[in-house]
Amino acid sequence: MRVVIADDAVLLREGLVRLLTENGHEVVAAVGDGDSLVAAIEEHRPDISIVDVRMPPNHTDEGLRAAVTARARVPRTPILVLSQYVEVSYADDLLADRAGAVGYLLKDRVAAIAEFLDAVGRVASGGTVLDPEVVSQLLVRRRRDDPLRELTPREREVLALMAEGRSNTAIARILVVSDGAVEKHVRNIFTKLQLPPDEEQHRRVLAVLAYLGG
Repeated sequence: MRVVIADDAVLLREGLVRLLTENGHEVVAAVGDGDSLVAAIEEHRPDISIVDVRMPPNHTDEGLRAAVTARARVPRTPILVLSQYVEVSYADDLLADRAGAVGYLLKDRVAAIAEFLDAVGRVASGGTVLDPEVVSQLLVRRRRDDPLRELTPREREVLALMAEGRSNTAIARILVVSDGAVEKHVRNIFTKLQLPPDEEQHRRVLAVLAYLGG
């Protein structure tokens, strides 16, 4: 994959460059501010961009705002936010186009390199991967008109795990149920959220976005 990295911390940025290069990916740009991120995405049209939230000049939410701008200029460009912080407002904006290909991971909760690389691959392929803490804070913003009111408690559990990027097999393992039971719950979720038959990954993304925006 062709990757853009945006992080003002030089050591972390270069560490990501080395990690991705050693695993067969091409880093086409490594930048340290939001404007450079937008320019790099427009120029290179990468398979994925890995973005920190807080960057110069103010070290608040420049990286995330730049990612939102980049998605507006290059629709559906995959973005994986990798940060120490959850910035809810612009995370909502990043998810608002309902196109998927978005991830948000917290640096200090990435437990294994293999899991991180797997998340990179899933976001680049159009999936949505969110740290549970990010999911929790996004849900605080739920509207009163909840589109998920028809879901059973178990279906909500399954959908929450889908939001974390879990496969059906992984969900079955966590909930200690069969793969078939999870598949049935997922079908019910799609039906209740009025997601018509479509490519499986696309419907999973839409279900997760409904969950986060509900």
